[in-house]
Amino acid sequence: MSAGPVNVPSSAVADDEANHDHELHSHGDTHGHGSRKSYLIGFALSVVLTAIPFWLVMGGPLSAGVTAMAIMAFAFVQIIVHMIYFLHMDSKSEGGWTMMALVFTVVLVVITLSGSIWVMYHLNSNMMPAEAMSEMR
Repeated sequence: MSAGPVNVPSSAVADDEANHDHELHSHGDTHGHGSRKSYLIGFALSVVLTAIPFWLVMGGPLSAGVTAMAIMAFAFVQIIVHMIYFLHMDSKSEGGWTMMALVFTVVLVVITLSGSIWVMYHLNSNMMPAEAMSEMR
């Protein structure tokens, strides 16, 4: 037994298509994507956090070591600003999985950097001095 065509009102079809489109484009997001105000705040903070280290390097008001530490501190703060204002990362986004991925990434970066510095330090300390190289010739 075959079923014949079903007459569905066009408004019901349009409503169903609208709901389907909304479901396709929602991606399961339950958080906002930011407002113009939050983007402008993030942009202003980024400009300030870039301009201050630039001034520290070009103006030279601090010693080289203090300037390097200040630049690293400003870079760290700028990473946080970008994560909050542009990437919209917080503990609630995507059920906390983005924060978990961030923690995992930070752990891997710390292990990689500390291991690299450790290896370079030991390579440098175990290298033959330049004076001893010239005596061997």
